[in-house]
Amino acid sequence: MSELAMLSAVSMAEQIRQKKLSPVELVEAHLQRIERLNPELKVFVQVDTEGARRQAHAAEIAVSRKQNLGPLHGVPVTIKSSIEVAGLRCEAGTKLRAGYVAQQDAPLVSRLRHAGAIILGTTNCAELLMAWETDNLLYGRTNNPWDLSRTPGGSSGGEAAAIASGCSAGGVGSDGGGSIRVPAHFSGICGLKPTPGRVPATGHFPKSVGPSGLIGVVGPMARTVSDLKVLFETMQGADEGDPSAAPVPVRWPGKNGLKRVRIGYFEDDDRTPVTPETRAAVRAAANALRCAGFQVECFRPEGLELARQLWWKFFGIAGGMLLGPLIGGHESDLSPTLKEFAGWVAAERPHTGASLLDAWIQRDEVRGRVLAQMREYPVLLCPVASIPAFKHGERSWKIDGQTVQYLDAWSYTEWFNLLGMPAAVVPVGRSSEGLPIGVQIITRPWEEELALAVAAIIDEECGGWQRPPIN
Repeated sequence: MSELAMLSAVSMAEQIRQKKLSPVELVEAHLQRIERLNPELKVFVQVDTEGARRQAHAAEIAVSRKQNLGPLHGVPVTIKSSIEVAGLRCEAGTKLRAGYVAQQDAPLVSRLRHAGAIILGTTNCAELLMAWETDNLLYGRTNNPWDLSRTPGGSSGGEAAAIASGCSAGGVGSDGGGSIRVPAHFSGICGLKPTPGRVPATGHFPKSVGPSGLIGVVGPMARTVSDLKVLFETMQGADEGDPSAAPVPVRWPGKNGLKRVRIGYFEDDDRTPVTPETRAAVRAAANALRCAGFQVECFRPEGLELARQLWWKFFGIAGGMLLGPLIGGHESDLSPTLKEFAGWVAAERPHTGASLLDAWIQRDEVRGRVLAQMREYPVLLCPVASIPAFKHGERSWKIDGQTVQYLDAWSYTEWFNLLGMPAAVVPVGRSSEGLPIGVQIITRPWEEELALAVAAIIDEECGGWQRPPIN
């Protein structure tokens, strides 16, 4: 029965429509898998067992009555515990919000329900989302289904581990500096960081407003790109609660037009080295696209180092200032990872009005320069991070004789938060220890469909998701 939980979300929905699969049976398969694996993985904040069963029975009745069924009808999904799901905990991994229960669904959750999805529960995250690993004082440390001694990443690590292990068919994370993409890469699944406002961040905590709204987004995570597409189509669309929202229609590229798109790729940024297997994964993705008929050339935009520096001024300095009133005076209630982040911020000079304005202007200028360069290469391929999933507690790594520090390893994702560009991740390679390695596909703002279309080709040509060893 547990094998049902390893189907793709698209296949689940199709078999339910054809009455080959029961929503009740499917939910029970997931609940059994959660009961068996969650004690080791620690991915869930709250499992809504009875609620999921009620939703499954309602979905079963809808099928028997031949009602109109949504594209995710009967498909069990999960939501990161920084996003509101009515009746479930939304604590963002911090004791400072312990026991907080959402009173209503975030708009994206309502849209998933309308499409027929069944909400299984909420998943663990880094405290206040400020780490690239998932560990907090409320629910403990989440483990990677590929190797329990390693992290599935952060801050959406619970979501990634749940999906990779078959405890969920897909779900939603959030990303201000790689928090969807790094967990997808570490856990061997797919993820999409959209343009700010494309998928409404209304109902997310911390709120995506001000500097956070400039770089922070919510987006889908799944085992296949086909599943990402369905989740994206379901959740996308403007909402008045998101200040970055815009009424952008869904526009999938035609096959002929798609092949005329030029693709640029780079294996590193000349600052932060990546592992040999990471280089090989980027080359494999580039070669797969060449074989599919694309023109693919070496290209790395100028301005990425400035983008990295400016990203920290928004995520680190401004983010720390925004969180300061919440965490100040509560140091004993903070996890070690959040204390570490607070220490990095404390070492910086706080923003003045002038310094924040200067950073904002520089951001807009570098964004314009990178976009101008992408006229020639509307799609970019590059690594997701310097390394595959790291062991719990590690803070530096040796690559090609150079030490890579914790904050530097994720610069490959941070650029695109600062620049406001969509970026998808698909699994492509393996490390020498058998850990998954993803590749990042980046497009210009509001061109998520192009990123997903290219990602789908890589997903198909490079083998896509593979089952982790945990069972």
